[in-house]
Amino acid sequence: MSARPSAPPDVAWRGEAVTIGEVLTALSGIRPRLARAEAGEQEHPHPRNFVMTLVAVATSEADERRAQRACMAIAVNHPSLAIVVCEKPNVRSGRIDASITTHSLDPSQPGSVHYELVTLHIAGAAGEQLAAVVDPLLLSGVPTYLWWLDTPPFGKKELLDALRICDALVVDSARFDRPYHSFLGLADLALNSHSQLGIADFQWARLEPWREAIAQFFEPKDRRSFMSGIAELGIDYVGEGRANRIGAALLVGWFSSAVGWSIERAVGGAGGVVVAHFSTADGRHLEVSFRSVPKAHLANGEVCAVRIAGASDGGTFRLSIQRDPERQRRVTTDVGPEPFQAQHHAGGEDDAGYELAQRQSSQHRAVLQQSREALHHTATGELPGEPPHTSTVLLRDRRYGDSALVLLTMIDIGEGKTLRHLQRIEPEDEAALLVDLLSNDDRDPVYARSLVAAAELMRALKS
Repeated sequence: MSARPSAPPDVAWRGEAVTIGEVLTALSGIRPRLARAEAGEQEHPHPRNFVMTLVAVATSEADERRAQRACMAIAVNHPSLAIVVCEKPNVRSGRIDASITTHSLDPSQPGSVHYELVTLHIAGAAGEQLAAVVDPLLLSGVPTYLWWLDTPPFGKKELLDALRICDALVVDSARFDRPYHSFLGLADLALNSHSQLGIADFQWARLEPWREAIAQFFEPKDRRSFMSGIAELGIDYVGEGRANRIGAALLVGWFSSAVGWSIERAVGGAGGVVVAHFSTADGRHLEVSFRSVPKAHLANGEVCAVRIAGASDGGTFRLSIQRDPERQRRVTTDVGPEPFQAQHHAGGEDDAGYELAQRQSSQHRAVLQQSREALHHTATGELPGEPPHTSTVLLRDRRYGDSALVLLTMIDIGEGKTLRHLQRIEPEDEAALLVDLLSNDDRDPVYARSLVAAAELMRALKS
């Protein structure tokens, strides 16, 4: 996502009250002109290469702009055809207003990357006529992804018709209307749709740091036996109500389906507390609990802590993962040369923030030391001296706004010393998440089984 267009995109064509045939005719006329313009007078026209077609369905102007921004950002590195379909209440039935936006990167850059963005304003619910509107515009032999920015009409024939012309459906279950019922509808779709349909979920991508941290704990060979000794699993999430438990349920569904647990019963109590009982393949019983905690800077439904504990081979183990944990204030004076203070913000007056900045400071000092030694030796021929190890960290600064968040992992095994690992989670980039979902594998069997297991857990709850 590092490249940038050399100039703003151009609206190559616009039409009101048009037919899809007219839109297709306009596209067919625009493509050869662009090919000739890119090649110049001395070369043959370049072929138009596309790696995918991305169809985005929006139900509001805000979502339409989100989809357009994401499509343009993706197309900078992935030449593609993007179709944004937005339902407009003031457009009469049967009318289509359309525009085509095109752009190419600077021809002097390696490769000719270009995109075409078709925006369609239609009347009524987009899903009711999506297949008929979009199908004539699709490119043969190129994978087609359907990104529904709001809530797809699960269970409706119109959605099934649209999915028959697509290779994958992309959703964000954290943005569903009526999240509980919509999530169950998504799980039913995964079970009953045609075998070639892929399903991708932004919420699944956001859980990746949590899944990686848990998987890494069990990765060493001498810890594999811990999986059969787990006695309890707890998850903290933000916001009360069953709609906010989806992320936590999806994380439990991933873990339980991986280790072969079966749900027996579950109950939700006051304050967002959930207790679920599982049985293991070897007949043991264990408890999984959720609880709602306040985190003002996180959105409702976000996971903020995971705890796993148990015993194996006569010893105990405990894994704790916390997002932006409450930390003790570290009261110290500002230290470090003034020129370095702006480069190494401490990230908070606490141990975790200090540790992050200290890592950056150490790396910077190492580079400076190598440069100093080389210059000293070149200038004098003498061996360099040991530089003073003064800190280059300003402890008073805090990280807010768009800065990275912290994931803190604590590991206790037996009577051994607690192991700590600090990880930064970068701010969310919707276009980058979308590319990651599509490029990794939209037909992810791990996600599919996790989704089904999470739905079973949600259905088992009585409140």
